[in-house]
Amino acid sequence: MSSKPHAQRQSRKGAWIAIGILVLALVAGVTFIFSGIYNVAADDPHTRPVYWLLETARDRSVAAHARNVPPPPDLADPARIAAGAGLYAEMCAACHLAPGMERTEIAQGLYPAAPELARGNDLTPAEKFWVIKHGIKSTGMAAWGKTHNDTLIWNMVAFLQKLPGLSADQYQTLVKAAPEGHDEMMKEQDGGQDPAASDHHDDDMGHPH
Repeated sequence: MSSKPHAQRQSRKGAWIAIGILVLALVAGVTFIFSGIYNVAADDPHTRPVYWLLETARDRSVAAHARNVPPPPDLADPARIAAGAGLYAEMCAACHLAPGMERTEIAQGLYPAAPELARGNDLTPAEKFWVIKHGIKSTGMAAWGKTHNDTLIWNMVAFLQKLPGLSADQYQTLVKAAPEGHDEMMKEQDGGQDPAASDHHDDDMGHPH
């Protein structure tokens, strides 16, 4: 009969030890954060564990949020690809580069480095759309959905599907074939309404994107 109270005491002791360890870990973590010891400078890379944690959280978040995004059936449409090429040259090439393009100053200074999309990546079309539209926190990747409608973003995705393997001449040919007046095109597709104004209206009504 005496073994049961002893086991209970041992169990309570183990629980208090576990709680003590958690409290110490919490105090150590808070002290570490507020001490400013960790260097957040972009020219000082994360440690491998920190980088793995951030990269994994990013990849899983993108995959989860893009899971129910349906791509349009015409991503191979040459008109879409040409329109996307013009947008890419205007908005993306400075960071993500392009065939035949040397690394820009901003591309050299970004951390984490922006992927060179001409080399391809593992994202699905839906994931590319989600990233372009919503951006990625603390990476320099802008949320282009604030200023560009879904049609234009899908145009960029269509071009990204084509980009890997393009030569410098082929890239320039597509860029030159891009239509002009993207802002007017965007307003027409939105029924004459500025998408930025629409975003503010949605925010006021409590409907997040």
